[in-house]
Amino acid sequence: MKRLFDILFSSLVLIFFSPLLLALSLVIKLTSKGPVFYKGKRVGLGEKPFLMYKFRTMLTNADKIGGPTTPEDDPRITRIGFFLRKYKLDELPQFINVLKGEMSVVGPRPDVPDVIKLLSKKEKSVVLSVKPGITDFASIAFPNEGEIVKGAKDPHKAYLEKIWPEKIRLQVKYAKERSFWLDVKIIARTIKAILT
Repeated sequence: MKRLFDILFSSLVLIFFSPLLLALSLVIKLTSKGPVFYKGKRVGLGEKPFLMYKFRTMLTNADKIGGPTTPEDDPRITRIGFFLRKYKLDELPQFINVLKGEMSVVGPRPDVPDVIKLLSKKEKSVVLSVKPGITDFASIAFPNEGEIVKGAKDPHKAYLEKIWPEKIRLQVKYAKERSFWLDVKIIARTIKAILT
């Protein structure tokens, strides 16, 4: 049921928002040098790595001039990137990952390999026992990660101290309590959070 829902929901989102996706692609291409999409290496179900799609919101060499955490005041963010991040529009291409079966609409947010290494064996066995998702409890609890680490001397360290422990706790909670109806509730709360 979950996989069927993922396919139907993602297909509807991509079809419904196709004019917006095309418009954003053109704006990104016309306002900054580089590709339209960013493909980031993430760790998925069973520790299997995959490339997660997002609209590119930063300079093309961002990974070489800064860390993996992006504060709201990060100079690497492009002009259109600020807008995309604020309204979570940069996440829309991840519905392609859902159709490919690498992600689910709801599930623990996928992280980079270096951060996954910090998980305890028990946490890893629980969090990586389900497909990563576009939204989850942590996405609702921390809709403004960039704002939380804004102004930090070391944004990634601030992320690991202020956000990551609670994020992992919520991811474990989801993995243990997951159900179809819980997914529906999380999607509804996510839409409400974005709109408000």
